[in-house]
Amino acid sequence: MPAEASTSRPAASPLTARQEARRRRILHASAQLAGRGGFDAVQMREVAESSQVALGTLYRYFPSKVHLLVATMQDQLERMHGTLRRKPPVGDTPAERVAETLMRAFRALQREPHLADAMVRALTFADRSVSPEVDQVSRQTTAIILDAMGLDDPTPEQLSAVRVIEHTWHSALVTWLSGRASIAQVKMDIETVCRLIGLTTPRE
Repeated sequence: MPAEASTSRPAASPLTARQEARRRRILHASAQLAGRGGFDAVQMREVAESSQVALGTLYRYFPSKVHLLVATMQDQLERMHGTLRRKPPVGDTPAERVAETLMRAFRALQREPHLADAMVRALTFADRSVSPEVDQVSRQTTAIILDAMGLDDPTPEQLSAVRVIEHTWHSALVTWLSGRASIAQVKMDIETVCRLIGLTTPRE
């Protein structure tokens, strides 16, 4: 899920422990509200009340609902990544391991369809001002795929394959959420695109 180069906010200073705890409360509140009612249920005032922060403070962390929900997706992916590291995918080939990884991530989102829909809609609505948050989502997704491949130093061709896999996974989420694809179709598309990994593996 790549983004254009950021043209908005400068790099933020590292958060203090107190600020990080506040940010985590905000993201938790966002995920809970989205999980109950989707994109429209996430109202900044309600997020502020649920996370026990002032509304002005919330806007300093996240200038809009779209910023907040894209950051929520990055946080959800980071949690998935932690789970995947504790229980790595099985498979004889990198392609099989990546396909299993993405389907596990997909099933996790499937269990929270309202949350998944809210996060994907936010990504779709994101403009250049949200580039830092979208970049974080892309980097997290890339890290998950590279871990499943077992790669620390991918070639440009392998990174290109990873980007195409990311595009397909995102598109599969959109089509499933809109009712235009079944789980079986999503699985087939993911397995098909993951075969690109074998085509970009350097020969000995």
